Amino acid sequence: MPPSLTLPDGRTLALDAPLVMGIVNVTPDSFSDGGLLPDADAAIAHGLRLAEEGAAILDIGGESTRPGHAVIDAATELARVLPVIGGLKARGDTPISIDSWKAEVAEAALAAGATIVNDVWGAQRDPRIAAVAAAAGAPIVLMHNRDSIDAALDILAEVMRFLERSVAIARQAGVPQGQIVIDPGIGFGKTPRQNLDLIRNLDRLAVLGCPVLLGASRKSTLGLVTGRQVPAERLAASLSAHLYGASRGAALIRAHDVAPHVDALKVWRAIADETQVF
Repeated sequence: MPPSLTLPDGRTLALDAPLVMGIVNVTPDSFSDGGLLPDADAAIAHGLRLAEEGAAILDIGGESTRPGHAVIDAATELARVLPVIGGLKARGDTPISIDSWKAEVAEAALAAGATIVNDVWGAQRDPRIAAVAAAAGAPIVLMHNRDSIDAALDILAEVMRFLERSVAIARQAGVPQGQIVIDPGIGFGKTPRQNLDLIRNLDRLAVLGCPVLLGASRKSTLGLVTGRQVPAERLAASLSAHLYGASRGAALIRAHDVAPHVDALKVWRAIADETQVF
């Protein structure tokens, strides 16, 4: 059977074809869209629009993860994300993920209506977050991250080792194997060459036995390749990277521009699936 994720409310997300996770950043300093959603109302409206465009999940983040970002405390992060989660839950039914590495934030977000945890530190910066996900019956996304860049690293081996530890932490905390998603962390502590190598070798992460999320949307590596200095102008580059990733087994695509990704994936699937009838 194709893999699927079971949400705390009993719904399932089938992963027989790549799903799009829409990005809703409630931050003043994110690399691409920081400050564009200045308050909860704007963020809620943006999230509802992404849902209408076909997002299968809405990923709500209250702390920037760009290089050199300012770390904020849990109270500040919660003040940003909880009104958005509450508003989206009240006005729609698209599953919501909380983009945070803090157990305290994840627990409050799940209580407010989020149904997935998306941890950019793979349960290694605050391992308690895995127990929070397990207690709620929520899937958890475990992403590879590094504090610094090392061009000499065998990046695939490094990512594999890190994610093996992350999966072990989650399993020991009680998260079932089928509820764990892994993410190679494109753009996090890696050189541009390492980012491209990871996308090319995405299928090799399958040995970990978890669905893979790919998030290359608008990343600086794409700007370096294309010469597009403005992140919002990297749509074509994002689509290219994500379609390549889909061909290498990505089950989830995290993107700023939802509608074009939904359309592109539909066409990619129609070409790849000879049995699809119209």
